Amino acid sequence: MPDRIRVGVLGATGTVGQRFVELLADHPWFELAALAASDTSAGRRYGDVCRWLPSSDMPPGVADMIVEETAPTLGCDVVFSALPGDLAGSVEEAFAAAGYAVFSNAGAHRRDPDVPLLIPEVNPDHLALIVGQRARRGWDRGFIVTNPNCSAVMLTVALAPIQAAFGLRSVLVSTMQGLSGAGYPGVPSLDALDNVIPYISGEEDKLSFEPRKMLGKFNGAGVELADFSISAHCNRVPTREGHLETVSAALERPATPQEIVEVWRAWRPLPQQLNLPTAPQPALVVREEKDRPQPRLDRDAGRGMAVSVGRVRPCEVLDIKFITLGHNTLRGAAGASILNAELMLAQGLVDW
Repeated sequence: MPDRIRVGVLGATGTVGQRFVELLADHPWFELAALAASDTSAGRRYGDVCRWLPSSDMPPGVADMIVEETAPTLGCDVVFSALPGDLAGSVEEAFAAAGYAVFSNAGAHRRDPDVPLLIPEVNPDHLALIVGQRARRGWDRGFIVTNPNCSAVMLTVALAPIQAAFGLRSVLVSTMQGLSGAGYPGVPSLDALDNVIPYISGEEDKLSFEPRKMLGKFNGAGVELADFSISAHCNRVPTREGHLETVSAALERPATPQEIVEVWRAWRPLPQQLNLPTAPQPALVVREEKDRPQPRLDRDAGRGMAVSVGRVRPCEVLDIKFITLGHNTLRGAAGASILNAELMLAQGLVDW
């Protein structure tokens, strides 16, 4: 492994940006070298412009770093983007065109046919899209890789071993999503307390599309969407962090609950084989208790990077049903993007 690689964070003062800072401050492969944010924060100490939200203290030395403008002049080779979706598209393209490796948590490029929508455990072969991305866009060294929507991560990780072993025909999913998924300050307290909000703007569309792209087949030129349908209901619930999802699936080939559990337990995908720093061991945690997983008890499994599954049983309408859970700002956001970068570095797919 080469010397630590200099990295920066775009949107460093926001909720996900702070998670990036927290995870990168002591990373064994990456050196946090640049923090970028809005023009109102640029030129000031990070500690003065950032209202730190994680439960851990701000990493030593980070408070004194000077926030820079969000422009492709940062002194690093890699940027992790926590930019708002309405700003991310053109800014991330400008960084990639300037030669930066861009690992984005934003949704601006997830549907682009030449941009990998990546979960390293699920579709590492989709990184081959970068060759065409560079050729099509005229980028010599830079590129964009995105991680999926936070709710799509938990569903896709749980479905991937099932699809490989038994095939999928259709999926019905209902989410119970933590408040932190709305950012800070997020949902007003009088809307959230004693309540469930049965609508999250754009979320159901993302959850219906993104798993099909990630579980689709790379055909040498692009990705063919997986041939199954997803019906999604997305709800905001008064938990702080953790997205819990109830899932029913129709399979191509019959499977018992025990057979589903066996393929989950046997699943050891590439990041776990490579022992990447951010990869949880195991990727899937199977809970056998009748009332697990639960957000408060299980969202921090695998340092917040594991996906927990449980309550597997026959479905009276489809074939099988179960629950899946993950930490939305770690596995579903900053941690996912960092794991993407680790995979590319470990596979020698970059020349930083």
